Amino acid sequence: MGNDPARSVVSELAAHPAAEEPFYLPTGNEVTIFEQCHLQRLPILLKGPTGCGKTRLVEHMAWRLGRPLITVACHDDLTASDLIGRFLVRHDGTVWQDGPLTRAVREGAICYLDEVVEARQDTMVVLHPLSDHRRLLPIDKTGELIEAAPGFQLVVSYNPGYQRMLKDLKPSTRQRFVALDIGFPPPAQEAEIVARESNIDRAMAHQLVELANRLRELRDRGLAEVPSTRLLVAAGALVAAGVPIRQACNVAIIAPLSDDASLTGAMLDLVELTFV
Repeated sequence: MGNDPARSVVSELAAHPAAEEPFYLPTGNEVTIFEQCHLQRLPILLKGPTGCGKTRLVEHMAWRLGRPLITVACHDDLTASDLIGRFLVRHDGTVWQDGPLTRAVREGAICYLDEVVEARQDTMVVLHPLSDHRRLLPIDKTGELIEAAPGFQLVVSYNPGYQRMLKDLKPSTRQRFVALDIGFPPPAQEAEIVARESNIDRAMAHQLVELANRLRELRDRGLAEVPSTRLLVAAGALVAAGVPIRQACNVAIIAPLSDDASLTGAMLDLVELTFV
């Protein structure tokens, strides 16, 4: 079963609700809105840049709501069968195996489709009857029509700044969701997150956030993706492990962002300016 394609796209972050609270620092009223959407059985669309905390918010809310969480990393080869399930041929015959979406619907779990616009458009259609008042999942191959169990919630995310140039959600799909904009935290909060997640002191965390905000201003100079909070945490973790700060910034922040020599040079200058 290790090579089963129906399971290869899935990361089950929790077979059961997490025992320990995933750390998440709210930047607005997103936790309250998420809770109310869950109570009202409304699906959620999380919009925001890479590494700003969308996945951590979902993990935190699954813990807070006491729900299992099933996460699917979407990609352009993701098929409807990958989500719903398929028949598997075994030595004793053919058996049906639920996909991650079907399991979430049956079990009343939160199903999180990460970077949902990467999935094929024909795959997105299967979400429509689940994301309105019907809360139904039809399985054509078995003839089943599954009503979502209490507690089921559909959550999807995407990065509008990057993906709008390539793909976007159809209006008919977008209007089925409550949309939450999740951006980078304010500097003080972002520094608190970096300090806690990477185990560095607050002063160093503030310097990393200062560097990130300087680098984020380079978007207009051709930087496709700006440094995320996730990259700052990685740099901080290296510093906490004894790596010199400039080297940590180079390998954990600058190098992942660009291979362009002129952009890399400009970013390294900002590192030197920040950590004098």
